[in-house]
Amino acid sequence: MDLPASEDPDAQAPPPGLRTLLPSREFLCSRKGQLLLAESVLSFITFICYIASSAASFMMAPLIEFLLALFLFFAYSSKLNEKFKGIYWPLSDFLRCVTAAIIYFAISIAAVSKYSDGASKAAGVFGFIATIVFAVDFYITFNDLVTFLKQGGSENATEAQKSEDEASDSDSD
Repeated sequence: MDLPASEDPDAQAPPPGLRTLLPSREFLCSRKGQLLLAESVLSFITFICYIASSAASFMMAPLIEFLLALFLFFAYSSKLNEKFKGIYWPLSDFLRCVTAAIIYFAISIAAVSKYSDGASKAAGVFGFIATIVFAVDFYITFNDLVTFLKQGGSENATEAQKSEDEASDSDSD
């Protein structure tokens, strides 16, 4: 007996290859997923505004930040950070956010104060908003780094104490 296409379970499910490219729902609802998505969108909008403005010389910074945020978005959503342990992902993300916030702040001030066309002003405003989003992201990432270093530092201290105790001569007491 043939089922109609609407009742066939295989016809409704997307192919498994396509599903791996889409971010998971839980990552999209997480704070990191929302921040990376906001960074990507704001960087792309700022990039488009700089292309349309007389301040086109500033377009490279939003383009690079857009590509980096998009890469990290898909890296975190596909759990690439768990597969490649050689890179300390929170530290690289922290450095990316700090440099992006500083660069966006500087070019937004220059775009708003030096250029008079509307696209430059819009790029500057979106750049200031992106500065805030990147600052929030690096604040949250910094707190995660501090927590990790406190945990890692205490583990290293106890391991160093154990090895020091084992190496000490018990007869000297």
